[in-house]
Amino acid sequence: MKYVILTRDEEIQSEAARAFQSDDEVIITDQVDVALDACQGAEMIFVDLIATLKEPHKIAGYEEFAMAKMGHPVAKSTPLVLISAPPDYELDSMVGYPGFVFGQFARPITFKHLRRASTWV
Repeated sequence: MKYVILTRDEEIQSEAARAFQSDDEVIITDQVDVALDACQGAEMIFVDLIATLKEPHKIAGYEEFAMAKMGHPVAKSTPLVLISAPPDYELDSMVGYPGFVFGQFARPITFKHLRRASTWV
């Protein structure tokens, strides 16, 4: 199976590196365009909300990411699991799109969260 993880968080990267089976393909990137293109053949994309922000605390970056994913020829049909911002991280607002998020996890993320989500598909 193939999984894509969009994050800049080193802890999430470390947990992801040990979460999946040895024969799974796991692509970890901090670049939105790379993540969306990597969805070709992927069962799921995990998205760290913080990694989508262009300016700290400004939700506009996440909105831009959401529009790009929904318009991407491959990524638009890849189930998305959102990794929420930390509870003490303030955002200027929050947005939602019907059917956009397949699942969601609060921080801190462990390999068990990622492994569990991989059984959803």
